[in-house]
Amino acid sequence: MRYAQGGGLTDAGRAARERVRLQAVERFEGGQKNREIAAVLRVSERSVERWRRQWRERGEAGVLSKGSPGRPRLSAAQIARLERELERGPLVHGWADQRWTLARIKTLIGRLFHVSYTVEGTWLLLKRHGWSWQQPARRAIGRDDAAVEVWKKETWPRVRPSRRSATPGSSSRTKPGSR
Repeated sequence: MRYAQGGGLTDAGRAARERVRLQAVERFEGGQKNREIAAVLRVSERSVERWRRQWRERGEAGVLSKGSPGRPRLSAAQIARLERELERGPLVHGWADQRWTLARIKTLIGRLFHVSYTVEGTWLLLKRHGWSWQQPARRAIGRDDAAVEVWKKETWPRVRPSRRSATPGSSSRTKPGSR
């Protein structure tokens, strides 16, 4: 196979893929069979069949790259507006507390711009524009670091749930060893 299946191609990768398709078009016009074209271009016959069908239906434009099928992108103006809305806070947008979660930001983007992102896509968008997870600007006034360390060393080991036993269990729901 000449190139990997799937997305994630750069513009240069897409251009290389398009050159292969245009070479196939030249061979279509020369009357070559799909099997011959696939062998010469080192692609699957199925791809050549698909390109030939697109070429018959729409001409050369049918085999040209349509660009990245990736996530919808927000314009610079939309990003600036999103930033302003995030600065206004979650309360203004109807949430009961002051936490911006990825799910909330995803919902906000959908409401403002009618663009759908996944939670992971929202995180990538934020990261790409220099935002990061929230961290308090300062520590709580009443925080006692020594008490926190004592709690971690003494209390947490006692209240932490124990790990499951290393003995083999049973997948049967009726055997007590399976719980």
